[in-house]
Amino acid sequence: MIIEGKFNIKDVPIQKVWDTMLKADTLAAVVPGAEKIVAVDDKTYDCLVKQSVGPISVKLQFQMVLTEKRPPNYIKAEGKGEALGKMGTFNVVLEVNMKEVTPKDIEVSYVTDANIVGKLATFGERIMRAKAKTIGEEITKNLQAKLSAAK
Repeated sequence: MIIEGKFNIKDVPIQKVWDTMLKADTLAAVVPGAEKIVAVDDKTYDCLVKQSVGPISVKLQFQMVLTEKRPPNYIKAEGKGEALGKMGTFNVVLEVNMKEVTPKDIEVSYVTDANIVGKLATFGERIMRAKAKTIGEEITKNLQAKLSAAK
């Protein structure tokens, strides 16, 4: 399942967006439902995120690895994990591109390729896409607030 999106970060230079986005505490603060995001090293994060999908709540335990970085414009990350309680497994590839529209207006675009197997996958693509869109909107709002507060 491919999920794409785009948003703008206002009033913050691109390098600050880059530096802030890669911190585990920032990720934990901006990802909805994040219970734990810990940097294992400079490329690897262990994550535990609780989400409601359709009528059920699931805890997703996974590891994300930054497989490619081109500061301050491009990140590629690959993740693998499971929905606890034998709800399924998933693999994900995330690509994030950032470009300066102006020195303090940054366009962020992303493409996520997610492969979900098990009970979690039975909710169907339409429900999963709607949930992913909602999460993307929350991350955008939370990231902008965090960056604005850090000025």
